[in-house]
Formats: sequence, C-alpha cells, structure tokens
Amino acid sequence: MNIVFMTPEVVPFSKTGGLADVSGALPIEIAQEGHNVVVYSPLYKSVDTKRYNIVPVKRSIFVPISGRMESVDIYESLDYRPNPRIRFLFLSCEKYFKREFLYGEGNKDYPDNHERFGLFSRSVFEALKSLNFVPDIIHCNDWQTGIVPVYLKCIYFQDSFFSGTKSLITIHNMAYQGLFESYTMDVLMLPWSLFNYKELEYYGKINFLKAGIVFADAVTTVSKKYAEEIRTQEYGCGLEGVLEERKNVLYGILNGVDYSVWDPSVDSLLPQKYSIKDLSGKKECKKSLLKKMGLDYSDNTPVIGIISRLADQKGFDLLFELNERLVNTGAKFVILGTGDKKYHEHFIGLKNKSPDRIGLLLGFDNALAHLIEAGSDFFLMPSKYEPCGLNQMYSLRYGTFPIVRGVGGLDDTIIDLDLDKERGNGFKFYNYNPEELLKTIERALRFYREEKDIERYIKRIMELDFSWTVSAKKYTALYEKLLGKDDRISQLF
Repeated sequence: MNIVFMTPEVVPFSKTGGLADVSGALPIEIAQEGHNVVVYSPLYKSVDTKRYNIVPVKRSIFVPISGRMESVDIYESLDYRPNPRIRFLFLSCEKYFKREFLYGEGNKDYPDNHERFGLFSRSVFEALKSLNFVPDIIHCNDWQTGIVPVYLKCIYFQDSFFSGTKSLITIHNMAYQGLFESYTMDVLMLPWSLFNYKELEYYGKINFLKAGIVFADAVTTVSKKYAEEIRTQEYGCGLEGVLEERKNVLYGILNGVDYSVWDPSVDSLLPQKYSIKDLSGKKECKKSLLKKMGLDYSDNTPVIGIISRLADQKGFDLLFELNERLVNTGAKFVILGTGDKKYHEHFIGLKNKSPDRIGLLLGFDNALAHLIEAGSDFFLMPSKYEPCGLNQMYSLRYGTFPIVRGVGGLDDTIIDLDLDKERGNGFKFYNYNPEELLKTIERALRFYREEKDIERYIKRIMELDFSWTVSAKKYTALYEKLLGKDDRISQLF
C-alpha cells in the first residue's frame, strides 16, 4: 500500500509532545511491514536542515487558501531514511512556518493557526500530485490535520488521482480540538453548506478535530480504554456524541515503545547498562540518580520517580493535597518536569522542608529522564486522564514498577500485583482522590519491603513487549479493511 502519514510534528525533526514520538516511530514500523510510506510535516524554523540534509525537491507548488494562491515548496531529508520504503517530506512556506515555535508563544496560540494548518492540509494534495505519489491511505493526526478528510471528500472527490484514497484520523488527546471562528470557512475555501451541527459547526465555530472525526473513513485513538472513555461526557470534551455516532469505525490502538531508545541493555545515557541476565546495573543507576539529585543512597529506601508536565491532568492536584504525607511514606521522590506555577512553588517548598526526601529539577533533561526510569524502584502516574501514556511502558522495560490510576492506556497496560501475582506488573487505583492514591503508594512500598524475591518480578516485567510491531500490524490491518482487502482486523482487535 501507499501510505501518507500527516503530522504537525515528528521526531527527530520537531517535537512538543508524544505525538512527535509516535510520528517518528509508527511510520517506520509500517514501512517494515512492506508498505511505501511518505511522512509529511511542516518545515518549521526549528528543523535542523543541515544536520538531516533537508533539501528542496519541488519548488513553488501553488495552493489555494483564503481566496488566493500561496506558494509552497517541498523539501526532503536525504540523510534520515531508516527504511528504503519511507520518505520524510516537509512543506515549506516561510510566511506560516518560519517562526520560533510550532503552535504559539507566550502561552498563546498563534492567531492564524487555522490558516497555517489549513494550508498544510490543502498542500498535501497538491504535493502528492506534483510528486506523482498516489495514496491508498492518508493517515491524519490530531486537529492540525482534521480538515484533510474534508478536502478529500468535498474538494478532491472528483479528482481521479484520489479516487481510491481513504482517510483515517488518530486522536492523541481529545482536549485539543482546533476551535476557530466561523469565517475560517472562507479561509479554508470550503462551501458554507458544510457549516452545520452535523459536520463542521460547533457552537457557532468551526472545530477541526470534529471535522476529521466526521469525514474520515476511520477514527483511531491511542488505547482501547481511551476509545471507550471519549464516548462519555467525562472524557469526550464535548464531542462524545459525535464519537458515539461513529463508534462503528472507532478503534483503540495502543501506542508502542521504541526499544532502540528505551531499553537499559542498550541505553548509552545510563552510567551502567543492565539486562534481565544481570540486574546489577540497576542498583548503580539508583546510586547515580540519588547522587545527581543530592540525596543519600540506602539499600532499604525505595525511590519513586516522576517525569511529567506539572498540571492537573497528570494528577498533581492529588499530590498537592497529600503534601507532607508523601514524605511520611518513607520513600524518596525524584521529580522532573515543568508546568503550572503553583506546582513549581509547592514542590520547591516541599523540597526545602524535606531536602533528604525530595529531589527536584524543574525543566526537562533527557539524560536525567532515562536515569530516573532506570534508577527508580517505582514510577508514579496518577493521571486524571491519560490517552495512552508511554512512561509506564518505559518503566516496565527498566524493571521499575508503575503506580498508576486506571484510566486510558494506563488501565490497558498495568495489572495490579496485589490482585494478580502471576500477571501483575504494577499498582493501580481508580477513584480520583488523594486517599486512594496514598493507599496505593503504601501498598507498593509494602510490596518493596516485604517481598523476598523482588528480582523475580523485576525480570518478569522487563520481558513484557510493548513494541511498535504489534501496533503497526493493527494499523495495516485497518488500512486493508478500509480498502476492501483481506479483513485481518477481526483477528487483531
């Protein structure tokens, strides 16, 4: 199959969050399955064109936007091609994409994001025709590409070039929907007949994500549980009714882990590598982590790691309420992240009160993130909602037991050890309140102190496989179903 993968960010070229990791890994795995894949992303100012030898392959394709023709150039990375069947292409328009950041600055979105990503969405059709790549599937990601299925069905449906093309959109987080004023219809040059509550209109505005959900041939999200949750009022963010109507084409496919990066046996960022055959390096990583964070090492003191955006969504309001009771559990906490000011101040205050128990770095440090995964005994993710989550899967490979709330992908991937000693791989709670979280932390610490053969459990969780291979097979089966080919999907879901 010929697959077009459209994404507003992609590792190693651009990144603000987990979408970039998915976009960098999943297409490569799909190419490994034997399909031709072209990844399209904007050429932002921050993309390092020299490092990846990104050069123009087509100048001045003209794209209609806002009642005029805009010139767009197509670039390609010649030096980054992990598989001969995959290409990474970039759509360049300095007016829209040569800015300091991807989506906005100063805690505000760029006011013309509707036009920027409208152009990106329309450009891909002209780029594909210009390069003569006939797509079987256009795989869209998040609201920034939500208008692509609309263009496919309402503008390019008469173009024989796209007569066999189907579209799919993946929702990575329902909270971000791309909501803009109604005049955006004119900017996108779409017929006003589409501006109705069944299609693009959403409380008097246009909703890019809703557009993708309504017009795509299939909708996916990043875990089976999240696919169920987003059809409820609690998690649907206002689009639960739309998703309920499309439930027959809605699929939950768990994100995967890139084990070439996240595996302690090959991780060059660790002071000492380790594996199931020899766990001694994990203790050395723990010593190194505590030293780096200004904490003393003790064989008998467990370490709980946190790497997160410090925000309500990630459960930090629960940690805020627990306050010093966290310290009184007897564990040491290592926290890496940045976010809301109130949480910055709270954890600085907690560290000042208990400097022997709290290690804190407000910011992001990739090497430290790897060391926290390796050097911690437990990894805490008490999220209010979590579409997929990756850190709990990283933690398992590093022999670090996740402590999670049972939502989204956290519920799909973690089985409570107290409920199932044979298959359990972490600790889980459901009710969103601080007391439940504290009880779960205390259960985990009791396991640490009382379990006589903890290494057996560590080795077992390190063997679990959450690689992209499984996810890629599900996506390709879904592509085949959309194209009317072999229906393998019933065997995989």
